[in-house]
Amino acid sequence: MKTVLETDRLIMRAFEEKDAEAVLEFSSHPDVIKYTGDKAISKISEAYDLINNVWFTDYAKYGYGRFAVIYKPDNKVIGFSGLKNDTQLGFTDIGYRFLPEYWGKGIATESCLPFLKWGFEELKLEEILGLAYPENGASCHILQKIGLKHFKAEPFPGEEKSCNWYRIKREEYIKSCNHE
Repeated sequence: MKTVLETDRLIMRAFEEKDAEAVLEFSSHPDVIKYTGDKAISKISEAYDLINNVWFTDYAKYGYGRFAVIYKPDNKVIGFSGLKNDTQLGFTDIGYRFLPEYWGKGIATESCLPFLKWGFEELKLEEILGLAYPENGASCHILQKIGLKHFKAEPFPGEEKSCNWYRIKREEYIKSCNHE
């Protein structure tokens, strides 16, 4: 994948195998995965599997997926942000995960806004969803801050725990851009 998105503080690009150590660092951190429904990974081989069998597959199949987020001041991969095609449910999800020392700095918001623009303007997506557990107030706030609206509370299919579902439709995004 050639797409690179950039902000003042961040570079967002497709994951590469050389990112495996960073993937292991944030994907094994209990605070990072606390509200994700995913299990922590504990071995470098699991990080390589995630990169090769999930993210590379998504890039090849859909032309997008989660991207590595590099924090420019530290020149470090600090987590991921981006879009994911959930074919099982038939929607595209926006999501992010970052090492805790980068929380509370506006990085999630800063990283998500270019993905919304790219998703609607370049990829021509009709709708983007975001999901967050109600007890994850920070993520619920971020999804609303970037323009998604809450539309239901129910478990993700196959799970029992209720989740807040947010969405923004392409026409809503375009309308909001034209009024800024």
